[in-house]
Amino acid sequence: MLSHVFHRWERRLAAAAKGREVGPFEWGTDWLHTFGDQPLTDAGTEDFERWAAAMVAESDRYYALEPCSDYELHDGRLTFPSAVQTPHAENNVVPARFFPDRSPRGRKRAVLVLPQWNADAEGHVGLCRLLNRFGLSALRLTLPYHDERRPASLLRADYIVSANVGRTAQVCRQAVLDARRAIAWLHSQGYESIGILGTSLGSCLSMLTAAHEPLVRAAALNHISPYFADVVWEGLSTAHVRHGLNGHIELEQLRRLWLPISPFPYIERMRGTRTLLVYARYDLTFPVRLSKMFVDEFRRRGVAHELHVLPCGHYSTGVTPFKWMDGLVLCRFLNRNL
Repeated sequence: MLSHVFHRWERRLAAAAKGREVGPFEWGTDWLHTFGDQPLTDAGTEDFERWAAAMVAESDRYYALEPCSDYELHDGRLTFPSAVQTPHAENNVVPARFFPDRSPRGRKRAVLVLPQWNADAEGHVGLCRLLNRFGLSALRLTLPYHDERRPASLLRADYIVSANVGRTAQVCRQAVLDARRAIAWLHSQGYESIGILGTSLGSCLSMLTAAHEPLVRAAALNHISPYFADVVWEGLSTAHVRHGLNGHIELEQLRRLWLPISPFPYIERMRGTRTLLVYARYDLTFPVRLSKMFVDEFRRRGVAHELHVLPCGHYSTGVTPFKWMDGLVLCRFLNRNL
């Protein structure tokens, strides 16, 4: 009975989002490059699959980061160039909001915060201020194609998750490299203990970042799944993306092509990183079956982690009192482990 109540509420909250449109299916290989920086334009699906397997096998090269010294901080707003250049100039500059904690502990401990898909400019700002209350500085990153990074022609941040398979992979990689550059800046400012916190899509990107960034000491992953493709295929929030994929690709192939941007291949790389896994008992966007599968894989491999299950759904996590439950769990974990 409780499940029925929450699921009905979740569907009502999801329906309030405007602008979801079914986009055309595209392989999007023109967005991808090999390690030799050769484009995959007009490559067949077999070449795409070989590319994906190679990126997973050599993920240190896939997520390799070029040094950057072109950071600007003004009135709490940090900007720097993205490590990935896309066809849209707005998206190639990364903005972030800095919430420094002035206490002695806050000057040494910082958390990079990655909000959910289609978060607006105020998304997770309250969480950053709550982190300050725990003596943690916070840097809130704007994801690719979100907010001021979104071209005027787009109503939503659909370029980061869409039926264009190659573009989705590249833009998610861009988000990880942006996160690594943000962490490099925090380190350059004297922060000795750095964590990362991500929600929903931000959770996936946070794990990819933590798995490839040695400066990350602790990762709080808020809503979880082992596979990027399965969430898109089954999730309530991505039903319009699934419609664009239908009839063009099967889930098994999509899972292989999006494996470089999925958490599953990188679970072993989380050894030594203090990790919190959070999922919601009545989630229809990150289906609970997938979240449990992810937790079970951590357990099976003996990768240390903490687990918290929220008594709500995905969208209702952002509603009182559940947003406070969630925020306190995330902040307390990071406070203990940084």
